Amino acid sequence: MLILNKLGMDLSTAINIYLVRIIEKKGIPFEIVTENGFTPEEEARILKEMAWAKKHGKRYLSTKAMFKDIMKQ
Repeated sequence: MLILNKLGMDLSTAINIYLVRIIEKKGIPFEIVTENGFTPEEEARILKEMAWAKKHGKRYLSTKAMFKDIMKQ
């Protein structure tokens, strides 16, 4: 509420402004992101790619072996 007080409005006014913006935008008037800063779709894609990499990705015994393999390509 402190933020609204600094803006000179009460909670009812803030909610009314928010509802008007939902109608105007025909949706939520801001991007919804996860706690990691990604959209839910982006985060789901990243998690899917991570799971794939853990299951199918290459494994190395050392960083030296990893860099040697990378430099071959």
